[in-house]
Amino acid sequence: MHFEEGRLLKDLTTFGIGGPAKYLIEVQSIPQLQEVIAYCNDKNLRYFVLGKGSNVLFQDQGYDGVVILNKILFCEQQDGTFYVGAGYSFSLLGSQTARKGWAGLEFASGIPGSVGGAVYMNAGANGGETFQYLTEVTYINEKGKLEVLPKGKLQWGYRTSSFQNLKGAIAAAKFHLIASTEARPRQLKIIDYRTKTQPYGDMSAGCVFRNAPHASAGALIEQSGLKGYSIGGAEVSPMHANFIVNRSGAKAQDVVDLAAHVKKVVQEKTGHELEMEIKVIT
Repeated sequence: MHFEEGRLLKDLTTFGIGGPAKYLIEVQSIPQLQEVIAYCNDKNLRYFVLGKGSNVLFQDQGYDGVVILNKILFCEQQDGTFYVGAGYSFSLLGSQTARKGWAGLEFASGIPGSVGGAVYMNAGANGGETFQYLTEVTYINEKGKLEVLPKGKLQWGYRTSSFQNLKGAIAAAKFHLIASTEARPRQLKIIDYRTKTQPYGDMSAGCVFRNAPHASAGALIEQSGLKGYSIGGAEVSPMHANFIVNRSGAKAQDVVDLAAHVKKVVQEKTGHELEMEIKVIT
């Protein structure tokens, strides 16, 4: 095993924010991931598994532990069943499956995270969510042991899953999709809409807040007059209010302070209490 020291996390995240990792190691296979997690457990080292680097905010002082960069990138198909490594691009999976005429993951197009991250968060959009077509997850527990968990043994909900309460790491996921000639047109429509309504050219971690019950977080933030509001180098996107963008060398604290301000103002003006979707890593 080769651990790199001092790698800047801002270079590995879509926010472009984050100081050095004490240690960083890249894994390209399930056995490698098992070995690293078992090692961290044995040596009592804290660790964080990082995929595509979206939906996370690292501190400017970095991470005092091991960042495991998940590069498990395989994608195997048997008819409508796709078995995919956790490091694989979720957006790419959505477009590839739709192009092949398989429906279910069209909504993934444009979601910037990895398959593992999507399962962890039960990522969703446009009426679809990850667990709809998920059948099983290959999981490495905190001792480095491999477990194959069928969907029936897992719990999930809006932007939540069993994995948020477990130590270890998602290694791969299996999806069973439905043959459909409508998949590709639907996927193209989704990606076209996203590129027109979300700030894809800017550095962000994706949607900052979960939607409130019966209310869109973006709409609530916009109604509160916060589009374009900034603190330091962090700004509420003028294009989509549920995105905070790194406009000019934002610090992690700028984002934290801006998110807190948005949450406070939205509650004062609308009565809705927003909940953070982005994971702040301390």
